[in-house]
Amino acid sequence: MSDTKQYLTFKLENEVFAVDVANIREILDYIPATKVPGTPDFMRGVINVRGSVIPVMDMRLKFGLPRGVETVNTCIVVLEVTMDNEKTVLGALADSVQEVFEMEDSSIEPPPKLGTRWKREFLKGIGKRNESLVIILDINKVFTTEEIAMIQEGLPQDTATEAKAAEAAI
Repeated sequence: MSDTKQYLTFKLENEVFAVDVANIREILDYIPATKVPGTPDFMRGVINVRGSVIPVMDMRLKFGLPRGVETVNTCIVVLEVTMDNEKTVLGALADSVQEVFEMEDSSIEPPPKLGTRWKREFLKGIGKRNESLVIILDINKVFTTEEIAMIQEGLPQDTATEAKAAEAAI
């Protein structure tokens, strides 16, 4: 018998990606992030979510796509990723969120060895959904330990305090 999991789908450009809902904390409307100097290009900055400073990653830039223009559909998917047995909360900027659906593990094919523009190690597989294909991410592998460490190191206490104050003023 095959396991069934729930996935949240979101769009980046014209591609549909899915993430296991077990990794999702919440979905926020787009809010501008406070830029943190010395962080990778794909890190937009930090936001304050109920007193916690959360780094926001531009998934388009992380995946080598051009930076998008924020629209009414742009949102931040707040994720919990596990690396080296440590949980990290971060926001993933997406063009839009589509839906939550269930998929059996047996409906997921392994990622192709060739012919995909996405790094194979980021992918759990390719799922079939309503006559179309969905790229299922292994969100725990999208960001490297080094990237997470660099992001966390780029969040000194005074920057975190400034980010909270700046967003409280909005």
